Amino acid sequence: MKALLLIDIQNDFVPGGALAVTDGDAVVPLANQLQPHFDLVVATQDWHPASHGSFASSHPGRQPFEQAELHGLPQTLWPDHCVQGTPGAEFVASLDQHRIEAIFRKGTNPAIDSYSGFFDNGHRKSTGLADYLRGRGVTAVYLAGLAADFCVYFSALDALQQGFTLFLVEDATRAISAEGYAQARIDLAQRGAQFVTTAEVSSEQ
Repeated sequence: MKALLLIDIQNDFVPGGALAVTDGDAVVPLANQLQPHFDLVVATQDWHPASHGSFASSHPGRQPFEQAELHGLPQTLWPDHCVQGTPGAEFVASLDQHRIEAIFRKGTNPAIDSYSGFFDNGHRKSTGLADYLRGRGVTAVYLAGLAADFCVYFSALDALQQGFTLFLVEDATRAISAEGYAQARIDLAQRGAQFVTTAEVSSEQ
């Protein structure tokens, strides 16, 4: 069985949001187009407390996008984004949510960031996503969403590490940095990830 995993399609990651990905809103109609082709659709949601340690505002004198350390792990300092209960943390209104069976929230611990939908960045705690997918009989995971070089990439790494066959729907994701995604793509390909388009997925059935 295959599952579609929609990564962080939230207001703060699309144009006009606090941490906007260029052209990020372009993934929404493709995510909607993909959903009917899967028996299971799951979403992840960045869900930070207001004083999260990954925010530059939590580090006096530091600026967004500077590199720092957070409890022993390297950390990019981000603008405040996807704060729990704020409009920026909500899913983009045009995203079809009717088929989403479960939402896995991440980044809730202020002491550690969580790019992947499966684990925090230190692999210290699981979100329960892998067990949920296995419990549903899922063997293959298709990823779409934001951003290709961060939360999609790290979710893909963990999906592969957890033994799932991994497909990245490339046209249904966008990156913060083209260079960062180019490196991520090489890494994923070497680890066995496969790359497909929305049209290819839609024509499989």
